[in-house]
Amino acid sequence: MTISRLLLLPALVVALVAAGCGGGSDKVPDDAVAVVDGQTVAKSDFNALVDQARKSYKTQKREFPKAGSQEYQTLKNQAVQFLVQRVEFEQQAKDLDIEVTEKQVDARLEQIKKQYFGGDAKKYEKQLADQGLSDVQVRADIRAQIVSEEIFNKVTKDVKVDDKAISDYYAKNKAQYSQPESREVRHILVKTRAQAVDLVAQLKGGADFSELAKKFSQDTGSKANGGKLTISKGQTVAPFDQTAFLLKNDVTSGPVKTEFGYHIIQPLSDAKPAKVTPLKEVKESIRQQLQQTKKNEAMTKWVDDLKKEYDDQISYAVGFTPPPAATTGATTDSEG
Repeated sequence: MTISRLLLLPALVVALVAAGCGGGSDKVPDDAVAVVDGQTVAKSDFNALVDQARKSYKTQKREFPKAGSQEYQTLKNQAVQFLVQRVEFEQQAKDLDIEVTEKQVDARLEQIKKQYFGGDAKKYEKQLADQGLSDVQVRADIRAQIVSEEIFNKVTKDVKVDDKAISDYYAKNKAQYSQPESREVRHILVKTRAQAVDLVAQLKGGADFSELAKKFSQDTGSKANGGKLTISKGQTVAPFDQTAFLLKNDVTSGPVKTEFGYHIIQPLSDAKPAKVTPLKEVKESIRQQLQQTKKNEAMTKWVDDLKKEYDDQISYAVGFTPPPAATTGATTDSEG
């Protein structure tokens, strides 16, 4: 586990997008990469984020993209847009009356230390040193994450899912809540009919099915436990499926040919009937699933609207303007 800006905040390195630099503005100070509605995005923050990506590549034993390459330009664009969006969120938090206290940051940091470092402060500090990070940077990133979560909660607080939507989803996806007929069987799979016939004869003579399966079966998934497996109706190859569900308990089949070879099958229990989980048992899980989807959609729309609102309020330093069609992959994660 590593404490990093890429751990605490959305991933910087995602799918490649079209490369491009664009122009820039002389309104941006020399020590900044952008100005967002009067607030600067420091070049030092950009450099720190790229350095973190470089360390991540090294940890993964991957070569860091060469300057001027499409992959490097993509990473650079995403770093800038990530930092720009973070400033936008800070500004919007004020409009939404969201205030993140030091107490909240302290609590989240303690949670991280406990979860990843067993509460050991020295291990935490060593990890910071290894990653080239300061406690101040980590705390700033934690604050940004909490801001992001609080915005998500505000934007999505009125999202509801009614019973009709749940019923409709259940009806449309009923197969998802259905369990087909099933049966416990055991089998031996061999390559030739001659060997299968020989094994059937041995079984009729009193040989132990489990021992023969362990010794001769070619089915690695069931061989070790004497050929036992639980099958669902319609989920195995047709000849096997039909025989397994037609035989009576403890009756051994003759050789059954499938694309895998020759099977000797013996049912061990009565078939369990097909079952459909009733709506009442899955209603709340469906509600939570649909509600989370609607919340994510609401947040995506909010972020898209925010980008449009800031269109003419952002100036980039020369060489840091994103390409017109860039998709940064920046998203906001919720705790829900």
